[in-house]
Amino acid sequence: MRRKEKRLLQVAGLLVAALLFLPNVGLWSLYRDRVFENSPDAADGVPPIQRVNRLGKEDQAGARRRDWHDYDAIRRDSSRSGNGEQGKAFPLTEADRVDQAYRENGFNIYVSDRISLNRSVPDIRHPNCKVKLYAEKLPNTSIIIPFHNEGWSSLLRTVHSVLNRSPPQLLAEVILVDDFSDKEHLKGALEEYMVRFPKVRILRTKKREGLIRTRLLGASSAKGEVITFLDSHCEANVNWLPPLLDRIAQNRKTIVCPMIDVIDHDNFGYETQAGDAMRGAFDWEMYYKRIPIPPELQNGDSSEPFQSPVMAGGLFAIDRKWFWELGGYDTGLEIWGGEQYEISFKVWMCGGRMEDIPCSRVGHIYRKYVPYKVPGGVSLARNLKRVAEVWMDEYAEYLYQRRPEYRHLSAGDMTAQKELRSRLNCRNFKWFMSEVAWDLPKHYPPVEPPAGAWGEIRSAAGGGMCLESKHFTSGSPVRLESCAKGRAEVSWGHGQVFTFGWREDIRVGDPMHTKKVCFDAVSHNSPVTLYDCHGMRGNQLWRYREDKSLYHSVSNSCIDCSPSERRVFMNACDPSSPSQQWLFERTNATVLEHFNRGAT
Repeated sequence: MRRKEKRLLQVAGLLVAALLFLPNVGLWSLYRDRVFENSPDAADGVPPIQRVNRLGKEDQAGARRRDWHDYDAIRRDSSRSGNGEQGKAFPLTEADRVDQAYRENGFNIYVSDRISLNRSVPDIRHPNCKVKLYAEKLPNTSIIIPFHNEGWSSLLRTVHSVLNRSPPQLLAEVILVDDFSDKEHLKGALEEYMVRFPKVRILRTKKREGLIRTRLLGASSAKGEVITFLDSHCEANVNWLPPLLDRIAQNRKTIVCPMIDVIDHDNFGYETQAGDAMRGAFDWEMYYKRIPIPPELQNGDSSEPFQSPVMAGGLFAIDRKWFWELGGYDTGLEIWGGEQYEISFKVWMCGGRMEDIPCSRVGHIYRKYVPYKVPGGVSLARNLKRVAEVWMDEYAEYLYQRRPEYRHLSAGDMTAQKELRSRLNCRNFKWFMSEVAWDLPKHYPPVEPPAGAWGEIRSAAGGGMCLESKHFTSGSPVRLESCAKGRAEVSWGHGQVFTFGWREDIRVGDPMHTKKVCFDAVSHNSPVTLYDCHGMRGNQLWRYREDKSLYHSVSNSCIDCSPSERRVFMNACDPSSPSQQWLFERTNATVLEHFNRGAT
């Protein structure tokens, strides 16, 4: 009898609990939200909505979406302090700047070695990125990191950042591919170190193959559903992986690229690139460029993915099967260079698309210089010609006009690549230029508009003196020297040939062969120096006026000179001063009038 009474009491208790609980699910939900809002986590910068949404939510298509942030890892990183932590610049001494620090890696390995392998980096994403949800079911990925004689700490920091900031269930493996390194620390010591990470494996080439074939070796061994390529001196930022994989999950024929932040090669400070989110582009010598996102592609939310005509190079993710359907990389490309154009043109023209993903950020060290020699007989020019001949159709002519030496260069047998293009039923390059890179000609026109003036720039102060740059590198001063033509040196290749072109900047070289450095001045009385051309006017905007002065609107001053000291500098404009009057060898009066009319 007691047993029956006990059971009856249990049943009655359950009924009462059900009657109390079911009508008040909304009260429980409210309580849960209130608890999250008042939790300690809400105070450390994590919006309450993220905590709730982590439980899952359906999008309009019915797919479950979730918050992929690892808040424990974010909290640990935020509490770190020390050398380079939070991406802060390392305080350098003169002893840290010696050439030996850069010689083997092209960046300061002394500084790198004194920064933690697990260092924290600043979360510089757009605020909207912190509340975005991504598909609950995402493909996993193989991370492929090729390297050749990479520094110990920079390589390990790359691996640590990937392991620390990637959801484990999305990380199938990390494949380090050694391109025949000869440094001892990259042999047994590296093997021994990586044993502690079950997801990391090392492949090695049997001879020097170069970046392109080394990547292909890693890709051919990959097991993940997606292949993600990184360089060997990177640092993955917060929640970098889900935004990439989410776009591929939506469309497997999409190549996605993270925002590439800059890790300073001197002090390892971490910051955005100038201009941050911009479209990848190129000029007609096939130098990689970045151009503003046009208004037509802006949707009011700068955290959203946007289309990009070409990628920067080594950091991107692609569906593994789609990569091989596209033929991988062209194996006829040697060592390094041009491969970013080949894969970009190919994906767009053959049925895919490419996007940059602002909510995915990866820091990258841009080397001070390339610290190793490329094997003999290999030419970047050969690679660029090969890409142009296979993919660029009649537009290749614009490259040859600027690089006539490419025209008769052998690019090897291209039969297989042309057959691939035909088999995939790829579109032509004219379609690419009109539908994908339609805004590129505004910044880099295939047919260069006429220049306003070009040739030598002779001082009216007398003495046969001309402007000259002995070194065509950023930071080099512009000097006053004896005019080369007076010394019987008439080649267009010397440092006294300049072009005042359609961008209204002054570049080294003749109109068809300008170099990528421009006259630049900071302020009144500052020297005139060469600086990397940015095409954004500002400090590089000049006017060649009727009084023969070269006027700089930013500083409201004119180029002046001291013949005795051979200095060239900015000074208050004085129309009567011969030292401020400059005679270009050749001028186009119509273009100059147009320039000056636009200035009024």
